[in-house]
Amino acid sequence: MAAGKTTLGAPLAASMNLSFCDLDAYIEENTHKTISQIFADSGADAFRLLERDMLHKAAEKDNVVISAGGGTPLFYDNMDFMNSVGTTLFLDAAEPVLLRRLLEASATRPLVAGKSREQLSEFIHTELASRRAFYEKCKYTICADKLESLSQIQETVDLVQKLLTNN
Repeated sequence: MAAGKTTLGAPLAASMNLSFCDLDAYIEENTHKTISQIFADSGADAFRLLERDMLHKAAEKDNVVISAGGGTPLFYDNMDFMNSVGTTLFLDAAEPVLLRRLLEASATRPLVAGKSREQLSEFIHTELASRRAFYEKCKYTICADKLESLSQIQETVDLVQKLLTNN
């Protein structure tokens, strides 16, 4: 939910000579539909089942950093599965940061498209409250408030690299 999973994941993968898989992009590539189209055509339940299948397929790749959508850990066995096959990171961003980022990208996100600033703020608060227990099952929690500039992204990549190499 706009925490910076792809913003951090792609450079992290590159710095560690790993491949990178944005799960939403992977789903779109395999279905030849956008996430919004899948939601509109098939509904949320069908999307979540497809997402689970694609997560398992992506995890079969060797040496990969997977950027999973913010809702991915909430459904099926996804969180337990991710913890069993890799090292998981919770990118924890403050609500005002998420609000700003989502306002900038709301047209491309089906769960927030068309919401006013106030509705979006309430949505973020409610979603974080319901998701936090799943996110906190991750092995590491990283502050994701400062993924705004190349230097901030690089500092966070360096931090995560240190965590992963000392793992």
